[in-house]
Amino acid sequence: MSKPPRRRAAAPPLALTLLLPFALLLALVGPQAAAAAPGPTAGPAGVPTTSAPSPPRVPAPTTHRPVGTTSVHLVDASRHDPWRPDAATRELMVTFWYPALSSRGARAPYMSAELSTALFGGPELAAVRTGAAAGATPAPGRHPLIVLSPGFGYSRTSLTALAEDLAARGYAVAALDHTYETAVQFPDGRVEACLICSRVDERLGTEVTLSRARDIRFLLDRLTAPGPGPVRGLRIDPSRIGAAGHSLGGASAVEAMREDSRVRAAANLDGDFFAPLPADGLAGPVLLLSARRSSDAHDAAADWEEAWKHLTGWKRWLDLPEGGHLSFCDMPWLLDAFGVRDQIPPETAHEQYGSLSGERALAASRTYLGAFFDRHLLGRPSPELNRPSANHPEVRFVK
Repeated sequence: MSKPPRRRAAAPPLALTLLLPFALLLALVGPQAAAAAPGPTAGPAGVPTTSAPSPPRVPAPTTHRPVGTTSVHLVDASRHDPWRPDAATRELMVTFWYPALSSRGARAPYMSAELSTALFGGPELAAVRTGAAAGATPAPGRHPLIVLSPGFGYSRTSLTALAEDLAARGYAVAALDHTYETAVQFPDGRVEACLICSRVDERLGTEVTLSRARDIRFLLDRLTAPGPGPVRGLRIDPSRIGAAGHSLGGASAVEAMREDSRVRAAANLDGDFFAPLPADGLAGPVLLLSARRSSDAHDAAADWEEAWKHLTGWKRWLDLPEGGHLSFCDMPWLLDAFGVRDQIPPETAHEQYGSLSGERALAASRTYLGAFFDRHLLGRPSPELNRPSANHPEVRFVK
């Protein structure tokens, strides 16, 4: 979850903690984004010119390979929506990133103005530019797949920087929006709000984890079924599938691997384990990447210590002692790109972002997530996972 109740003994209500970073971001970046938005200014002899600063861009991937992207609306007719009893089906939105034949074409929008307004209260995040070509033709061949699940209350767009980097490495990436757990916009323009954000507790955390695992299984059913898949020309290698997620999305990725043998490896980015792991152990490879859990005096470290006992396969626990809970999504580099991090109240800044810059947090997340899947899906040597690296002094090897 964005910040589960058990992560701090005296935490404020979770709904407030969840929405606070959104409200702060918009309150801070609104004037900045307006100033940065390109627009005409008076040039010589009254000729308009666009001299305003460019809007923020998603940091470029670490590998120079064309990346394409598209979004798809999927409907699971086999089950009722768990959060809306009157809905006879489960509707989902998925964004795909993938190796492309060419980088030509218009860059995909980060999100629409309508979705930015629904999530943040204003259209400013629609100005952010991505590096992926909208609707580009996928590169030929079968691609290993990584499914991404965002933090509770957060859009799938919050994992864009990680997704673009993984796609540039050669993976097909599918990020899910879990409907009614965040604001979701569908192709017909309607925006469905989060229906359960105001009533989060530990019991609901377990229910959400299990529901998300079912969403992932449905997506894999669609992607591995015979015949054309949801994205024209994109072919998936069903023998090389991984899952990862931030916060509750990370715990859901591990749960999906527990339930579905098609998921060969799972990574949890600072998510509490609401659903208990099997008593006899989980044998698949698991990467745990946390922020300050190695020295946390509260239940956050204890939660992972308990989960660690039930991980019986390859496992690694890495920690960012100077990071925060949101260090593994797009929020830190967005704050830095808009130049407003120093305006966040200190308590919130420490809890959610720590003192680590967005650039360094993203670099660490990209390096270790990529190395993990390279090792366990592609069989490539990944020395970064064996010992501390001078290139990433901000990362501590816990176990």
